[in-house]
Amino acid sequence: MLSSNDQKLEKLDSFYRPPLSKQKTSAEIISEARNALRAVRTQRPFTPREDQRKLFGPASSRTPENRPPSSFSLHASSFELTDSKPVSGTRLRPLELKPKAPASPSTEEDACLSFPKAPLDPAKIRKISGARARFYRAASQGMLLPDRSPPAAHSKTVEESSKTVSVGSSTARRSGTHLTASSANSHLKSPPLLTCDQGFRETTEEDAARLSQLRHGGDPGKRRARASSCPSSSDLSRQETRAASRASLQERETEPEVDEVFWRTRIVPILHQLEKEEDIEEMCAACTQLHRALEEGRMLRKKFKRRTVLLKALYKLVDVGSDALSLKLAKLILALKVSGKNLLNVCKLVFKISRSEENDLLMQKDNILESLLEVVRGEDLQSNTEAFLYCMGALKFISGSPGFLTEMVNKGAVEILAQLIKEMTEDTEKHGACRPNAGHLLVQTTATLRNLVDSPLTRSKLLTLGAFPHLCTVMEQHADDKDVCTNIARVFSKLTSYRDCCAALASYSRCYALFLSLLNKYQKNQDLVIRIVFILGNLTAKSNQARELFSREAGCIDTLLALFQSFCQLEESSPKPQRPEARPQAEAEDVLVKLTRVLANIAIHPRIGPMLAANSRVVGLLLTTLESKSLGDCEELVINTTAAINNLSFYQVQSSVLQHRKLHVAELLLKLLVSNNMDGILEAVRVFGNLSQDHDVCNFLMQKNVHKFMIALLEARHQDICFSACGVLLNLTVDKEKRAILKEGGGIKKLVDCLRDFGPGDWQLACLVCKTLWNFSENITNASECFGDDVTNTLLTLLSTFLDEELALDGSFDQDLKSYHRLHWETEFKPVARQLLKRIQSHHSLLEPLPVPSF
Repeated sequence: MLSSNDQKLEKLDSFYRPPLSKQKTSAEIISEARNALRAVRTQRPFTPREDQRKLFGPASSRTPENRPPSSFSLHASSFELTDSKPVSGTRLRPLELKPKAPASPSTEEDACLSFPKAPLDPAKIRKISGARARFYRAASQGMLLPDRSPPAAHSKTVEESSKTVSVGSSTARRSGTHLTASSANSHLKSPPLLTCDQGFRETTEEDAARLSQLRHGGDPGKRRARASSCPSSSDLSRQETRAASRASLQERETEPEVDEVFWRTRIVPILHQLEKEEDIEEMCAACTQLHRALEEGRMLRKKFKRRTVLLKALYKLVDVGSDALSLKLAKLILALKVSGKNLLNVCKLVFKISRSEENDLLMQKDNILESLLEVVRGEDLQSNTEAFLYCMGALKFISGSPGFLTEMVNKGAVEILAQLIKEMTEDTEKHGACRPNAGHLLVQTTATLRNLVDSPLTRSKLLTLGAFPHLCTVMEQHADDKDVCTNIARVFSKLTSYRDCCAALASYSRCYALFLSLLNKYQKNQDLVIRIVFILGNLTAKSNQARELFSREAGCIDTLLALFQSFCQLEESSPKPQRPEARPQAEAEDVLVKLTRVLANIAIHPRIGPMLAANSRVVGLLLTTLESKSLGDCEELVINTTAAINNLSFYQVQSSVLQHRKLHVAELLLKLLVSNNMDGILEAVRVFGNLSQDHDVCNFLMQKNVHKFMIALLEARHQDICFSACGVLLNLTVDKEKRAILKEGGGIKKLVDCLRDFGPGDWQLACLVCKTLWNFSENITNASECFGDDVTNTLLTLLSTFLDEELALDGSFDQDLKSYHRLHWETEFKPVARQLLKRIQSHHSLLEPLPVPSF
């Protein structure tokens, strides 16, 4: 007894694709129609590489007078001896005790060096006061003095060049290892302070031997006290006590006697060598040695008292003009934590070096990357915006070098850039306007990020950091800055080529209104338009939610059509190159390709598709493209246009413009069938699969012998082509008078071969073949006469095998796809195959066992 499903099948005279009687869900459409509705792919827009490294390339919208320069002169005189600091808004209270200048000049400090010394400034005086305050604090805390201290009469003083400074009631003689304080108070205008009768003792060889231990974390509790006696702090005023405490806290890490010995024994000889050396390689080696020595001595800090002398010596070497030496100097200067104008100049110095590709290997060898990233990570953005600009410009150049890509990502460049972008967006939201030069910096930052997204690790990090909304926010805040918007569009055009990134951006609903706004704003700007349209094509190709959200935006279709018409006119008016291979990648035609792709993709949505099919303007532009373009000249545009027509032709609604012009469409598609382009042929056959549901179109195909071409395509051994060709033949066999066409050219055997070759892994194709054979065998009286003996035996064996044994699906399917195919194999294919098998068996007398064919 037949099941209910089999009884329904028995009543059907023929299989065909019924008219769309009710609105189906997108999932039903996709699962049933297979490639009848299909997302369209296209190539990412080509970005030519800039010949010269500049802050802003030749395509920049900025005029030369409205952008920072990429070329400039930089000399030692450009640097300042002291770092400039931001002006404080706090009014300082006047000092009660004003230090008085020395009565007579003394000999230069470090007379052995030829570097000029700046006059003693109040900061150094405060250091002396801070050192003195430590003595007071040590006494007040009960710190014990040495058990044995030499008598004052026998204390040894150092007879070398020193400098005498009058401070309050004390006169300090300083040579780096010796300091005394006298009781002279002739320069004081206020009550005298108590003095230390016992000065610093001389640094001995024993102290020098303990230098390394002290430098590497020796126990401060084991050091000998530096003064034999200290006055009571009760005589100090309260204000002086507070000042001394603050100074002592700032200078707590300073160890004068250790610094002095290390400076003279390790640093001074290298500075002498740099001053006298003329060979560049030797100078570079000396800079490397100096850097290591400063690291060992923990002198790479702002509180290092010889820092000004050291920086002045380094600034002087900038005038040598060697890129290799300048890179060593820049790395060392950055390590010394300069700020203000000096930070700007050293960033300019690195930027200048990075402009030459020949220096990429040099910069990688010297590891300047880490120093640049530290600037962006650690310095204040608002007070160093211009320095950030040139620092980021250098990072942009080296990020374009393949040798730096992995290193930059591994060293946290992606996180640093994402944080910088987030900080700038939040600052703009806080103040309600963009800060000056913020756009210039964002151009460099987004261009650097554009280079980094070529790494898969960058993409995963951006997803983890949730950077997509911040990038969209930057585009919103800087919508008037074409350079910023173009760079971010380039970032998204790369990222949305990957499914996970595409899904992340598609879920951000504000992006669709943003992209439409930019398309309307920059209609004439091809570079930006083509990338935004490409992004929309990626989003709508992979997500039905994206199609829905995009279609909800007011004026989205009108915007696309306006752009289509505008670039059609531009493409027609542009001169055509004589050779097809000479056609540039990014031209008006490429925009049309991307626009057509978006129209084809959004037509998959069951609500939008019928609306587009009924839009005479949409259909008219597509048909005009087919009429005026050929596969030989505009291959991708013609194929995408045909795919869009295929998706629109799926909707069999009365309002469809294509249904009213179906014969004209069929006439246009014939030229694709006779081409040598297999992709063009496939798209044309897909459209015929939809149009051939109409009786007039079927007659047209028979008149043009298209059915013979479809039978020949069954031998193409191309799964999609066989599926589409079989769909056309199925629709043709609905008409009883046209069923005999399957015998022409061995059509029956070719259908059975397709079932054998593709059936186990493609339930849709297998089901389509069985439906076609069912239509052909409607009035069967003898299976052998209908199909032929060999074909009948093969068909019986195939159907029995498919029905009685488990289907071994293709191993390339994942588990979800296997479950999906198995479900449809059971519910869609098997009922048709079982009914066809019974029909053939009932009209076939062969009872012998048949060999099982191999798959």
